[in-house]
Amino acid sequence: MAETAQLQVEICYAAPDLQVRKPVRVDAGATVQQAIMQSGVMRECTAIDLTVCRVGIYGKLKTLDTVLRNHDRIEIYRPLIADPMDTRRRRVAKKG
Repeated sequence: MAETAQLQVEICYAAPDLQVRKPVRVDAGATVQQAIMQSGVMRECTAIDLTVCRVGIYGKLKTLDTVLRNHDRIEIYRPLIADPMDTRRRRVAKKG
């Protein structure tokens, strides 16, 4: 039987007091969600909720069913606490 091709990817997650970078080997054809689940990062970082957190590869938003390529860096983003546009408006109003 032929061996299934493997991809090397990295899972990244950051919180104010924590940074996680986990290398993971997955089968060719694996999705972002499969790699995240296989990495075990969700057991270590219980704040990660894939129904709320967005994900990306190298800073570009992706869906959980995106098929991975070799050496992809999967990033798990935390939900925003404040709307960036509102924050910017408040800073401009203070200055001016």
